[in-house]
Amino acid sequence: MDPNGHFLSIANWSPQRLREALDLADRLKADPKACGRPLEGKTLAMIFTKSSTRTRVSFEVGTHQLGGQALFLSSRDIQIGRGEPIADTARVLSRYVHGIMIRTFAQADVEGLARYGSIPVINGLTDLLHPCQIMADLQTVRAEFGSGLSRLVVAWIGDGNNVANSWLNAAAKLGFRVRLACPRGYDPDPAVFAAAEAAGAVELFRAPAEAAAGAHVVTTDVWASMGQEEEAAERARAFEGYYVDAGIMARAADDAIFLHCLPAHRGEEVAAGVIDGPASRVWDEAENRLHAQKAILTMLMGSTS
Repeated sequence: MDPNGHFLSIANWSPQRLREALDLADRLKADPKACGRPLEGKTLAMIFTKSSTRTRVSFEVGTHQLGGQALFLSSRDIQIGRGEPIADTARVLSRYVHGIMIRTFAQADVEGLARYGSIPVINGLTDLLHPCQIMADLQTVRAEFGSGLSRLVVAWIGDGNNVANSWLNAAAKLGFRVRLACPRGYDPDPAVFAAAEAAGAVELFRAPAEAAAGAHVVTTDVWASMGQEEEAAERARAFEGYYVDAGIMARAADDAIFLHCLPAHRGEEVAAGVIDGPASRVWDEAENRLHAQKAILTMLMGSTS
C-alpha cells in the first residue's frame, strides 16, 4: 500500500506533498478552473456510515466541479452495512470506480479499503482522525498568517478527539506547535501524541487559559461527537470550564482567529459572541473543505486515465 496513493492520515504524507496540496487548494479557490477537468469520466464512491453535511456536500460538489461524478453510498443501502468484509467491498468497488472516500467509525476500515483495493482511498473522517478537516483549517490559517507555518501556535480547547489528533499530525509534519487543553481522561490518542511530542510539536495543559496564551489560532469542537450521545451528560460535567469565550480569546494573540469544524453548540463549547464575532473564520474554514478536498482529489485521481 503506497501512502502517497491514498489520503488516510496527514502523517502519511511528506511536508512537501502537504504543501503542494495546500498550494493547489489556494489556486483552485482563486480560480475553480485552474486545473481544468482532471476527473473527466471518473467516479468517486462516497461511503457514509456517519451522517454529514460538509463532507458530503463538499466532496460531491468538488468532484462535479473537477468533471467527475460522485456516488453517495449509505451503509444502510450497501452490503457493508450487512457485514460484507471491507476487503470484499474494496475489491468490488475497485472494478467500478476510480476512487473511494469513506466517512466511518474505525480507522481500520479506511486502511482496509486502501490495503485490499487498487484505487485511491480518502479518509473523510474516522473516530481517530479527520485529515481533510485539518487541510481546510491549514488553508484558512495560511490565508491569515502566510504560508510559512513554523511560528504558528494553535490552542486546542476541549476533547482530544479525531480533529485534535489530526492537528497533532499536521504540527509534527509542518513544524508548528499545538497547545492542548484537555480534561484528564480526554487526552489525544497516545501514539499520535507521542509522535507529536517527539517532534517538539505539542504541549499539554489542563487550564484553557494557559493553552490559549499567545496563540494565533484558538479552536475547539463539540463535547460529545457522533456515537457519544450516551456520554453527553458525563462529558458536560468533565468539560465544564472548557469553553471558548471572550476571556479565552483575550488571552490569545491580538490577531488571533477562532476556528471550529462544525456543527457548533453555542453556549456549550463556544460563546455565540466568539463564533459569530470578528475573530471567527469558521465560514471561510467550512468553505475551504471544498477547495482542499478538490486539491486532494486532483492529486490522487487526476493524473491517471
